[in-house]
Amino acid sequence: MEQKITPDFIKHLEPNEIFVFGSNLVGAHAGGAARIAHKNFGAEWGVGVGPTGQCYAIPTMQGGVDTIKPYVEDFINYARLHSELLFYVTRIGCGIAGFSDHEIAPLFRNALELPNVALPQSFIKELSK
Repeated sequence: MEQKITPDFIKHLEPNEIFVFGSNLVGAHAGGAARIAHKNFGAEWGVGVGPTGQCYAIPTMQGGVDTIKPYVEDFINYARLHSELLFYVTRIGCGIAGFSDHEIAPLFRNALELPNVALPQSFIKELSK
């Protein structure tokens, strides 16, 4: 099975496509991919976790990688239950939150088996090492 790759820039989503972005727990979508999610894809201000608009929010601003892991696991379970949707995972945590692909990509290892989850090329590269 060939892994789907998230495009570097997403300007449009089909009705069954979901923009997965890094957020903060209070859902203040002021910068980075969170701002794009709010402005372009209906991510609701004040919703920092889970489905919102045509998006899925994964909080990345509350501590170390260990605090992000449970939210990524919740996302993977959600994606598994919603096989009718295609999830485009952005480089969550690798912008404003300041983490590296090397730190975040391993959290998505279990997403590799899901045909409805696209990952950034940089995450796939890390996971293939």
